[in-house]
Amino acid sequence: METALLPRESGQFIAERSRDVFVEEEGVQKVAEMLYILRHSDSLTASGWKTANPLAPAPTSDQALNWVFVVDTLNFSFWPEKETQQCEVTYKGTTYTGYMTLCAAIMRAMDEGIPITDPKYFSQMSVEELGHVLRSDNETPMPMLQERHQVLTEGGRVLLEHGGSFRSFISQARNDARKMVELVVEKIPSYRDEATYEGKRISFYKRAQILVADFWGVLAARGEGDIINMDWLTMFADYRVPQALVYLGAIRYSDTLMQTLKNGELLCSGDRREVEIRGCSIWSVELIKDRLCQLVRERDGQTCNVNSAIIDFYLWPYAKQHHKEMAHIPIHHTRCIYY
Repeated sequence: METALLPRESGQFIAERSRDVFVEEEGVQKVAEMLYILRHSDSLTASGWKTANPLAPAPTSDQALNWVFVVDTLNFSFWPEKETQQCEVTYKGTTYTGYMTLCAAIMRAMDEGIPITDPKYFSQMSVEELGHVLRSDNETPMPMLQERHQVLTEGGRVLLEHGGSFRSFISQARNDARKMVELVVEKIPSYRDEATYEGKRISFYKRAQILVADFWGVLAARGEGDIINMDWLTMFADYRVPQALVYLGAIRYSDTLMQTLKNGELLCSGDRREVEIRGCSIWSVELIKDRLCQLVRERDGQTCNVNSAIIDFYLWPYAKQHHKEMAHIPIHHTRCIYY
């Protein structure tokens, strides 16, 4: 079987051939200008990770790293079948929906004394035990419980085979972001986020990349760990950030695709249109990053340290904060374990 194109190359390959999603130069420039204004703010640093993960435990212990592994292994498919039927989890007086239900559920389990961040435990926990950890406040459960159980126990077994913690496992990649992603994808099947497009094997590696970026975020919060090759990462192609990119004009959907999404049609994982949404999102963020760095060089005479992961760390909370303004732009819906 041919080797898959890497995520950045996949994004470019898809964007050059896409029939229903288009990268818009004017929008790319607009977003780059928007980020240029924020270039000295905390919004465009690794600390943006904490904004996207406000419930994460203090980054002072390796338990925080195992927490990151558990959450990122389960980080997929939170959208509800009906907007009025959302899975909800209340933690310390605040009720959460979407991705934050997962974070809240894991923190709640830890408070209850369930060793949910210990690979010895989660590698062999039962479906019922995981169902209890992820229980909703209402009648709407978190989707895909069987799949979540399968990927978490699988991931736990891999950690046990490699030193028994996420830190010991990932240390094999020697602080190189690219090698970390390749290690995760090679050893843990559920992270193998690949598809075929125009006869070519392509990859997105959304969860593998966000796992490495979150690892970097925890280490940066501790003031330790210079991870090299962070610029190798792309944005994390999901369903929330593409909506923000359409809203900001960096990508555009064809009228046909827009109508399909407004009709609520589900796109299968690997569907041409789904692949184009994710691929063009990656490539537009690469162009935004390049344009931003060009602006910093031309106007400030400085080197730009903003990478695609940091741009994603900014765009994801931006999409959440502005969800009412962008409600007219439909989110594509794909039920799968990859995002």
